[in-house]
Amino acid sequence: MSPQTVRQKVLCYIVRDEQLLVFRHADYSWEEVGVQVPAGSIREGETPEAAALREAGEETGLTGFRIIRKLGEAEYDMTPYRSELQQRHVFHLEADGPVPDRWDSQEDHDGEQEPTRFECFWIPLKQAHVLQSGQGALLGRLYE
Repeated sequence: MSPQTVRQKVLCYIVRDEQLLVFRHADYSWEEVGVQVPAGSIREGETPEAAALREAGEETGLTGFRIIRKLGEAEYDMTPYRSELQQRHVFHLEADGPVPDRWDSQEDHDGEQEPTRFECFWIPLKQAHVLQSGQGALLGRLYE
C-alpha cells in the first residue's frame, strides 16, 4: 500500500440562529456526496484563517464572512475514496449581513476546471450529524 498524502484543509461552520450553512452538489446525488460545509485546501503561503474566508466565499458565492474563532484541528482519513489524510483546521464563522434561506452557487476553480454547482441552505445544528466525511467532528466545540 502506498503512503498517504497529508493535505492541509479548512472546514467552515457558518452559523446563524442555531442553524448551520451547508450545501449539496447540484450535479451529483445525495448518495454520492452527501451534505457538506464549505471547505477546501490551504494554498501555498496562505494562513488557515485566510483559506477559511476564501473557501466560504468561493463555495457560497457570498462575501462578508468573519471568523469568530478557531475550534481546533482534526485528522480525517479519506480512504477508500482516495489515499489522503486530511489535517483539518476548523473555524466558526458568521456572516456580517443577511443571507438567503436557500440559493444556488458555483465554484469556478480559477478557470482550471469546469465549475462546480452547489445548492446552499441552512439546517438545524441539532441535525448536523448528517454531514459527510466526518465534517461534523468538531461541532460540539461551538458550545464550549
